[in-house]
Amino acid sequence: MAQRETDRGRGRSAARHGQAALDREAEELSIALMAASRLFVAISARALASTADSLTLPQLRALVVLDTCGPVKLVVLAATLGVNPSTALRMVERLEALGLVDRRTNPANRREVVLSLTTGGHELVSRVLTRRHAEIRRVVQRLPAPQRAALLPALNALTDAAAETAVHPHGTARADRGITDNPVDPVDPATRPEA
Repeated sequence: MAQRETDRGRGRSAARHGQAALDREAEELSIALMAASRLFVAISARALASTADSLTLPQLRALVVLDTCGPVKLVVLAATLGVNPSTALRMVERLEALGLVDRRTNPANRREVVLSLTTGGHELVSRVLTRRHAEIRRVVQRLPAPQRAALLPALNALTDAAAETAVHPHGTARADRGITDNPVDPVDPATRPEA
């Protein structure tokens, strides 16, 4: 009986130790990812400032969503950005005034607003993303080959774990939460060809 109690105590102690190790590892990873996040925000800010100094990073994010997934309904844009529709509307009004976003009433439902990028909006997103991509590529090229090889599956796993809208490496948007459906010309998901 005493031996069983000792074994149970050891088992609980090992479980606590194992959990503490997992907690430390998660904390270390969180700190490293926060540092990487600051790096990517800085790279995005530099790319944006070099092409359109009057825009903010949240506005750029809205433009990228529209570029990747548009046209979309205002409520879908708001949900994707994690803001309320009135905040998204104010952002869209500013972007529309700059000639970057086109806002139209959905002919199928006159109460809905459908958003898409203008040619100028597409060109701006392309310039910013090209600059950002070039800077990130320079950083990645400084990594030794084994670290680069390990980074790709780790980042893909992180994106999947976060359930973020991802973009296929060759540029096609992954259908996620209905974002890629064209609200003006909806396609039945059952008949949609696989990407």
